[in-house]
Amino acid sequence: MSSMNFSSSKQYVRPPQRGIFPLDHDAECKVFMKLYLECLKESRDVHHKCREKSKEYLQCRMDHELMAKENLDEMGFGRDQKVVGAEEYDKSKEKAGFVAGKHIDKPNSWWWERKRKDWFQ
Repeated sequence: MSSMNFSSSKQYVRPPQRGIFPLDHDAECKVFMKLYLECLKESRDVHHKCREKSKEYLQCRMDHELMAKENLDEMGFGRDQKVVGAEEYDKSKEKAGFVAGKHIDKPNSWWWERKRKDWFQ
């Protein structure tokens, strides 16, 4: 019986794409991750209030070689890149009774349940 060799050429390993990095299996940055997640929870997921915690977490990952080293200023953490004028959504539409998708008229039956003359409209 012959062996099944589908690739005779040499296989190359490519580095991961930007934004894809290995998991922190040794929990080297777990403390920073927990602080960041606690900050998000306290600020009701308003991420710009937790910029410093996010910056510390990313710096820890870079220091422990869990992601490529990059300039944090280029990643949006520069002094001149502060979030200005961000407003929190007050859910005024929902408080007034708005339900997403409620205004869309949808047929109440499946296409095969409709009369045959309605199929081609």
